[in-house]
Amino acid sequence: MMSILDDILRAQKSGKPSGIASICSAHPFVLEAVFKRARLTGNPVLIEATSNQVNQFGGYTGMKPEDFAQFVTNLADQLEFPRSKLLLGGDHLGPLPWTSEVAAIAMDKAKALVRAYAMAGFSKIHLDCSVSCADDHDLSPEVMALRTAELAFAVEDACTAAGRLPPYYVIGTEVPAAGGAKAGEEALQVTRPEDAARTSDLTRQAFLAKGLDSAWERVIALVVQPGVEFGHDSIHEYDRTAAQKLVSFIETVPNLVYEAHSTDYQSRSALRKLVEDHFAILKVGPGLTFAMREAIFALAEIEDLLCENPSAIRQVIETAMLNNPVHWQKHYAGNDAEQKLNRQFSFSDRIRYYWNTPEVSHAFDRLMTNLSEVTIPLTLLSQYFPQEVAEVRSGELAGLPKELILRRITWVLEEYDFAANG
Repeated sequence: MMSILDDILRAQKSGKPSGIASICSAHPFVLEAVFKRARLTGNPVLIEATSNQVNQFGGYTGMKPEDFAQFVTNLADQLEFPRSKLLLGGDHLGPLPWTSEVAAIAMDKAKALVRAYAMAGFSKIHLDCSVSCADDHDLSPEVMALRTAELAFAVEDACTAAGRLPPYYVIGTEVPAAGGAKAGEEALQVTRPEDAARTSDLTRQAFLAKGLDSAWERVIALVVQPGVEFGHDSIHEYDRTAAQKLVSFIETVPNLVYEAHSTDYQSRSALRKLVEDHFAILKVGPGLTFAMREAIFALAEIEDLLCENPSAIRQVIETAMLNNPVHWQKHYAGNDAEQKLNRQFSFSDRIRYYWNTPEVSHAFDRLMTNLSEVTIPLTLLSQYFPQEVAEVRSGELAGLPKELILRRITWVLEEYDFAANG
C-alpha cells in the first residue's frame, strides 16, 4: 500500500504530474461512489478521517480509529475493491480536539490518538500541532515542530513495540480553517517559500534530535496555503501565478511534495494545475456531500410532485439543525434568513453532520422508499437532473434515486481523477 505514495512522490520528482484525491468523508454513499468509480478506473483510493471525527473517545461519528478502519475496509470488500489499493489516512492528528486543556494533558491525549491510528492500520498521518492549548501564550514555530516530533516518536515507538510497519507523515501548520469557515472574510495569503522552508527545517531538526531519522525519511508532504479555499457562497480559485515562488521552492526539496487542503469546488483545470504544481495530495470533503445534498434536495422536489405522503426531508433536516445547532451555529453569522440559507445551501455543508441523526435518517429512508415505488418521468429528470438525464436516456444510468445520488457525487470524483491522472 505504501508504494502508492512512493510512486506518486517519484513521479512528481521526475517531472510527471501525478497525484491522489484525499477523500475526507465517512458517509456510506460518498464512499460507495468512490469505490465504484475507482474499481472502474483501477486507481488507488485514499480515505481520511480527522481527529474531531474519529478519535480514541469516538469523535462526532462515534467511531474510534479501529472502528473507522473496519467500516471502510468492510465497505471496500462488499464493493469488491481491492484492499491493496486502499490507503487510510489521519488528518489534523494532534491536540486539536482538546485545545481547552493545558498542553501537557492535550498532548498526552494527542499521543494516544496517533498511536490508535497507527495501530488501526492508517498508513498516512498528518501531524498537526498548529493549535494553541489552554496554557499556550505564544505558540512558536519551534514549539510546533517539537510537538510534531513528540507525536511522531509516539507512533514510531508503538509500531516498533507491536512489530507493525510505521506510516508516512505529512507535516505543516498553514492549514485552512476546517470547513472553509473563514473563506471570503479576507484575501488569502499564499504561504511564503521562506515560511515553508522554516517549517520543514525546524521539523526535521526536531525529528533528528529525537532519533527519528528513519521517520523523517517517511515525511512525504508539507501542508501549505496555495491560495485555495471556499466560503459559504464564495470560492477562492487557484492562481498559479501567485503560487509560483512556492512551487519553485518545493522543486528544490528532494523528498517532499505539497498537500492542499480545502480544494473543494475548484474547477477541473485548477485542480489539474495544482497537481502539475506539486500539490500531489488534494483533500476534498464538503464538496462531495454538497453534491449528495444537491441530489437529495432535487429528489425531494420530485417526491413532492409524485408522492402522496412525502418525507418532508428538507423540513426534517431544518428542524434537526435548529434543535441541535452545535455543528453550524458558530459558523453561520447573519440574520435569521441568512442563517437559514446557509444551513441549507452553504458550500461548507454543515448538513453533513446531521444525516445520521434518527429523524433525518428516517426521512431519508422514506424518501427513497417513496421514489422507488414510482417511475420518475424524463421531464422531471430533465428539470432536476440535467447533467444525468442524457445518461438515463442512453441507458448508461438507471433513473433510480440511489443511482442518481451516486452519479451526482461521481461528477465531482471525475474532476479529481482528471487532476490526479491527466
